[in-house]
Amino acid sequence: MGFDLATIQFLARSKDLGISLDRVLTLGRQWMYVKPNEIRPLLARNGIKLNAEDTRRLFIDDGYCEPLLKLLGANRVDSMDVSSYEHATIIQDLNQAWPEALRDRFSLVVDGGTLEHVFNFSAALRNCMQAIAPGGHFLCVTPTNNVMGHGFYQFSPELFFRVFTPENGFEIEKVLLYEQPWKSVWYEVADPTQLGSRVELVNRRPTYLVVCARKLASVAFSQAPVQSDYPLLYWKQAAGPDTAIIKPVATASFMKRHAPQWFADRYRRWRPLRPPYFKKVRC
Repeated sequence: MGFDLATIQFLARSKDLGISLDRVLTLGRQWMYVKPNEIRPLLARNGIKLNAEDTRRLFIDDGYCEPLLKLLGANRVDSMDVSSYEHATIIQDLNQAWPEALRDRFSLVVDGGTLEHVFNFSAALRNCMQAIAPGGHFLCVTPTNNVMGHGFYQFSPELFFRVFTPENGFEIEKVLLYEQPWKSVWYEVADPTQLGSRVELVNRRPTYLVVCARKLASVAFSQAPVQSDYPLLYWKQAAGPDTAIIKPVATASFMKRHAPQWFADRYRRWRPLRPPYFKKVRC
């Protein structure tokens, strides 16, 4: 669990993105996976100029993220963990329901690499959503590809598009993807419902999602999220000769429709992050 350079870059722009750091909750105590000589120029590019001593102070708390978050404007930073071995301020099992006192309490809940290790992921995510005050944000940096064995799960972008909806009291503001090692390159991920097709990725490098969602109101889940190309209408039909067959809406490229399979495979490996599924952006 920790903040890499890409996560810190996103947090450094939190004010520009309308994210309040008034009261922050991190899932687990987040360690900073950066070196002083890496973070100093990154912060300088975002208008935060530090001398060598100020930079050293960011790492004074065993390298945990609280000094950085306070530098970025946080008034209070809490951390949650199932045990006290890293001195979290709130001891709570993320698999279980959180106390009522934590509801609508935080302006920002940050998952810097925790939820993929929690077996009861849906319950943990729902707890996070309930803990955010209206107007607050959920920020998640999580594995999405080529990190098998790191945790229990790797997450598809569509999961977050389908969960953080107005029906559930949220709206998505950013879904970005980046590869490791990060080279200041981001890709904005398209919502499958906008394209009418699945947004899939086959690439060679460890790849992470950055998801930023804003809470509109405190509401309960209206129903369990469903992947966009499996409408419930079809699921409710009785089996029989007239039963509709669900087929993903195809927006196949020229390459997929006409190129030999071996050539198409090579092309996907050479250029896996291609429009319209992924758009290179600045952040």
